[in-house]
Amino acid sequence: MKIEQIYTGCLAQGAYYITSNGEAAIIDPLRETQPYIDRLEYDGVKLKYIFETHFHADFVSGHLDLSKKTHASIVYGPTAKPEFDAIVATDNQVFEIGDIKLKVLHTPGHTMESSCFLLIDEHGKETALFSGDTLFLGDVGRPDLAQKAAQLTKEELAGLLYESIYTKILPLSDDITVYPAHGAGSACGKNMMKETVDSLGNQKKMNYALNQPNKEAFIESVTEGLLPPPAYFGMNVAMNKKGYDEFENVLSHGMNSLSVGEFEAVAESTGALILDTRSDQEFALGFIPQSINIGLDGDFAPWVGALIVDVKQPILLVTDEGKEEEAITRLSRVGFDNVLGHLSGGFHSWVNAAKEIDLVNRITAEQFASEVKIGKSKILDVRKESEYEAEHIEEAYSKPLAYINDWIKDVQPQEHFYLHCAGGYRSMIAASILQARGYRNFTEVAGGFNAISTTNVPKSAFVCQSKVHS
Repeated sequence: MKIEQIYTGCLAQGAYYITSNGEAAIIDPLRETQPYIDRLEYDGVKLKYIFETHFHADFVSGHLDLSKKTHASIVYGPTAKPEFDAIVATDNQVFEIGDIKLKVLHTPGHTMESSCFLLIDEHGKETALFSGDTLFLGDVGRPDLAQKAAQLTKEELAGLLYESIYTKILPLSDDITVYPAHGAGSACGKNMMKETVDSLGNQKKMNYALNQPNKEAFIESVTEGLLPPPAYFGMNVAMNKKGYDEFENVLSHGMNSLSVGEFEAVAESTGALILDTRSDQEFALGFIPQSINIGLDGDFAPWVGALIVDVKQPILLVTDEGKEEEAITRLSRVGFDNVLGHLSGGFHSWVNAAKEIDLVNRITAEQFASEVKIGKSKILDVRKESEYEAEHIEEAYSKPLAYINDWIKDVQPQEHFYLHCAGGYRSMIAASILQARGYRNFTEVAGGFNAISTTNVPKSAFVCQSKVHS
């Protein structure tokens, strides 16, 4: 028997590849399936089942393409209603893969169909729990995402989650290994550990949600401090439930290489969003007017989902040469399949064609320190609220990037402001969005708070972020 966690840092997502005696199972696969196909062929095993812990909201699963290519059955937990052929298992149903078994534990609460899969090894020992979004390391799945579909309140869903965890999971042996669907950085929980594997026994000791005195306390603790979910989540659920275009088709369309003239023509005729995936440092040196910068080197896909929102939005890509396929792949993971093509030769070809470029007014932290007037200058901090609460520039306003589509309408075009994040990645995203919508009376600070904190700019008292709600 072999268990392999395939972790994708950008999405903070764990897929699982399990083999035993010539057969395999994959749990919660990513959108692009070729790496799994290659792995199956290399190991000389046949994929028997594709297990889905629930209808995912934060990414589009590869279950349909993988099933089509391998003829493996897709398995969901009880109450799931997929709009394609799949096995909807019963609670405690057992599936055999080679010499091992996977037992379905229906654990509603995060969503109504949410299920965990308990691995029973060749000796009959309960060995591992693939806990999906029911149990994370340090946390449990948020109970507010399925409210509309379940016609329940988040408190009622949290109550179901309590029953699931306390009756199905906590009675299991301490030496069982927990393999969750997500880790720190995912928007599916609020207090996740950076580790991606742990023993159930350790989780019983340190996970706050597993140490509540009663159901009421559990409900209060897991519903407290939940931030609004990213707006694209509902669209990803629909794609996972209803189906989607094959990844190879999406990739083929996106890899359409466009000359400068063709790029301009497509942009004008379709109203496509121009997405520049270069680093904030490169983008700062010049970019195509109206383009939005979300760098591939950061949490690219989640930021695209949170800020662009509509998965059907037509997109034209500007990337570093050779990065086109990576950008298209990562966009597809969160359902943004409508990539019309990319600029051949990247931004350099635009410059070489003597086309108009735009710039962001970016200054160094030292320049900022020399010209800012605390109490008089307006400063917008686009980091997360927890980062701001831990430490910030005196008199700065907390305006998290995740909510820019809400707070941008409150920006006064005639009032100058400074803009910063932690290191420059997020503030350049914000700067590009502001300029694309006509706001230009601002100055963005390179290096963000990390660089500013080395200057003499007055700051608030530091509070350890572990003591601040995420």
